[in-house]
Amino acid sequence: MRLVLLGPPGAGKGTQAGIICKRLDIPHISSGDMFRQAIKEGTELGRRAEQYMQSGNLVPDAVTVGLVQERLSKSDCRRGFLLDGFPRTVPQAEALDAWLEDRNERLEAVIDIEVPREELLRRLTGRRICSQCGATYHLQYNPPREAGKCDICGGELIQRDDDTAATVEKRLNVYREQTEPLVLYYRRRGLLREIDGSGDITAVTTAIGAALGRDWR
Repeated sequence: MRLVLLGPPGAGKGTQAGIICKRLDIPHISSGDMFRQAIKEGTELGRRAEQYMQSGNLVPDAVTVGLVQERLSKSDCRRGFLLDGFPRTVPQAEALDAWLEDRNERLEAVIDIEVPREELLRRLTGRRICSQCGATYHLQYNPPREAGKCDICGGELIQRDDDTAATVEKRLNVYREQTEPLVLYYRRRGLLREIDGSGDITAVTTAIGAALGRDWR
């Protein structure tokens, strides 16, 4: 299957991506991994992307789309793929559709994992990191035995700047602004599969399977 995965920070995309790809035996293609691999391999597009990134500029759509096409042309994508982090804009989505059409291929579904904003805030702001050994905890889902102290080394648990309420609110706002047009685009094309991501991992996986016509109970 040829799929795109959408979802805000904290929605559990990474966990579900791993499960989906294992169930369908398709590669998980995240935009970050794709950039790093192209740069590592020293492809022409990888070198161009690296120049923009090193200068602190956004990589243009033409280069990003080219990298995606380069990656999707590899043999492991013949039976399908799961794109994560691409497309980010409607022009990128249109370019992907046009490229697939030229190959007599098409997207089969766009999975959009949605979680209420209050739950996202709870998930993202509850993370704590050990200042000494780097162990990760969550105040609600994986709390330390003793409040504020690491179970492993006894170090002080701290909240990263990225996990404060103000920063998380900003990240969620940016995601909504960027993604809303994309969601509308795929909804109009009849590809969007909206999934309630507020349940446990198994419940979300089952819902995704059902949306794809699979029994993943």
